Amino acid sequence: MDDGMTDPVYLDYNATTPVAREVADAIDPYLRTYFGNPSSGHVYGRRTQGAVAIARAQVAQLIGALPDEIVFTGCATEANNLAVLGVARALREHGRHLVTSAVEHPAVAAPMAHLAAEGWEVTVLPVDETGRVDPADLAAALRDDTVLVSVMHANNEVGTLQPIAELAALARARGALFHTDAAQSVGKIPVEVDELGVDLLTLAGHKFYAPKGVGALYVRRGTPLAPVLFGAGHEHGLRPGTENVPHIVGLGAAADLARQRLPAVTIQLAELRDALHTGLEQAIPGILLNGHPTHRLPNTLNLSFPGVDGRTLLAASPGIAASVGSACHEDTDSVSGVLGAMGTDTARALGAVRLSIGTPTTGAEVEIARRALIEAWRELTRMQNL
Repeated sequence: MDDGMTDPVYLDYNATTPVAREVADAIDPYLRTYFGNPSSGHVYGRRTQGAVAIARAQVAQLIGALPDEIVFTGCATEANNLAVLGVARALREHGRHLVTSAVEHPAVAAPMAHLAAEGWEVTVLPVDETGRVDPADLAAALRDDTVLVSVMHANNEVGTLQPIAELAALARARGALFHTDAAQSVGKIPVEVDELGVDLLTLAGHKFYAPKGVGALYVRRGTPLAPVLFGAGHEHGLRPGTENVPHIVGLGAAADLARQRLPAVTIQLAELRDALHTGLEQAIPGILLNGHPTHRLPNTLNLSFPGVDGRTLLAASPGIAASVGSACHEDTDSVSGVLGAMGTDTARALGAVRLSIGTPTTGAEVEIARRALIEAWRELTRMQNL
């Protein structure tokens, strides 16, 4: 709806991204013309079946997987649940110990808690002040009955990247499977499943310019996984239900677009992020970076503004659309669990704002955002000192 107002500068790409034009163009024929059920044997079904196969190959190519290792889901949350609950169900006779981290998205933390309530033992690894897991802590936590370790690739709030290759090697050496939630990293940095050494990997379409409502789970060949939903034999028997062909096609197109853009897009995002950071740091004494200074996403800037509340700062900056943390918790006033796990004090945590940029972001928008945040911070601190 056009209300005649100028839209604010969008700096919340970690919450969701717009659908890329190339992706929308790829989807359109499967909304308007090609409507067949991919399971049907006639020509209408074969057309959409072929489109799903192409999309599966495109997603696989982006992460260095084989097409038959890709399972399409309705979202990353479903993929995470399938990974965690599916491994637990498949291996319950081999062990009932799971390991995760203190900074996971609820889509991993909640199924872990569900299993804990059912009698599974779940070890939650701490993180340091930058949000990283120490591999030594995982090595100490692993046991003979550990069946799964799940640690996210990149944190959605502070952008910290975990040492996944090292963690996965430790887990697999002890006979445990390794899953990583890569919803925030795929499309922003190169992600290769063999380089990471993971058995399962989650990705989300709407984090890299595909529509909401579609995701995928990479399942390495031979990985034991039981279904969470039951019905017909779609998606290798792991995800029953008629495929959402338009969105699957869109996910494939987005994966192909990301593959073409990488690694140039990583450099582009980092340059804009750093320009914004430098501009704010020079103008606001005492502003602090939350997360790792180097091992982090190229587009994510989580900053604590001194002496102000992050929500109040954003409310005073109507020209910017950003958040104080995960969109999944945006309606709560509590301190971020991620920042709490990092040992951040209350005042610093309450002053935190997440600024996440995307490929459509321009240098001019970064400058508008910089000026708006500085002006709002100065006005708020002036009012507090009256």
